[in-house]
Amino acid sequence: MADILDRARTQVLERGIGLDESGILEVLTLPDEDLTAALQLAHEVRMRWCGPEVEVEGIVSLKTGGCPEDCHFCSQSGLFTSPVRAVWLDIPQLVEAAKQTAATGATEFCIVAAVRGPDARLMKQMREGVAAIRAAVDIQVAASLGMLTKEQVDDLVEMGVHRYNHNLETCRSYFPNVVSTHSWEERWETLTMVRESGMEVCCGGIIGLGESVEQRAEFAAQLASLDPHEVPLNFLNPRPGTPLENQPVLAPRDALRAIAAFRLAMPKTILRYAGGREITLGDLGTRDGLLGGVNAVIVGNYLTTLGRPATADLDLLNELSMPVKALSATL
Repeated sequence: MADILDRARTQVLERGIGLDESGILEVLTLPDEDLTAALQLAHEVRMRWCGPEVEVEGIVSLKTGGCPEDCHFCSQSGLFTSPVRAVWLDIPQLVEAAKQTAATGATEFCIVAAVRGPDARLMKQMREGVAAIRAAVDIQVAASLGMLTKEQVDDLVEMGVHRYNHNLETCRSYFPNVVSTHSWEERWETLTMVRESGMEVCCGGIIGLGESVEQRAEFAAQLASLDPHEVPLNFLNPRPGTPLENQPVLAPRDALRAIAAFRLAMPKTILRYAGGREITLGDLGTRDGLLGGVNAVIVGNYLTTLGRPATADLDLLNELSMPVKALSATL
């Protein structure tokens, strides 16, 4: 077994201290013959520090498409020729979706909008929507609305929003290659304000944007330094009409190395399967990831792409004897 895995067993499994950037890079560059051992160790870490439960979530969007930013992977950008166009849902639909979510036994409902950041109109809708949801159903409300000002952070706290999602997407050194209309530092500033406000931080990104393996290690270390409550781990699903439409899909073994490495970097964080796993890993790889450090999944379809049937993932969790913590619909 590779020396890095021996060190990780002592440091991460036994002491709960994540690997640093150099250690993460060693895991990401392990030879194929050590991959199974890395996944097994990552699973042991997950079981020890997070337990056997898996958070299951469904996702729909409050505002889809028409975003003014140029994130090169995203078909929701209004600057590209990708076929997603702006659609809004109204507050009664939000409340109905929250009720349906609560009926599944879920404890959380998240409102997502494809925007650079919320304007006055969206914040007004948020305030009305959160109030209407809280009056109608007993459920925690989370949000994902892009970059925030300090005043907007304070407003969300006052509304009762308990968790905020804002992905860094990739490491600081590679970010300018995939986004030019705002900076990595702007995203980091929003996350810092959210963390200081007391809201939980949900922050992840996309593997396979064209970054080097060294930059992948940099990204994992930067996420670990933020210490987020949850990390959604996406794999690029190249979308037609975007600048990354011809980017090759990440090799399955590289995706599994990333799963193991991110778990060994963040032993106590919720690590969630998000977009792209269907084309990157398929059924067998999805199983390997759940047995390699992942302890949360988004089921069904994503914001603009198709996913696996929810029943397929739920059946797999049952087969693996992994209890579902909460079945939640994210809106």
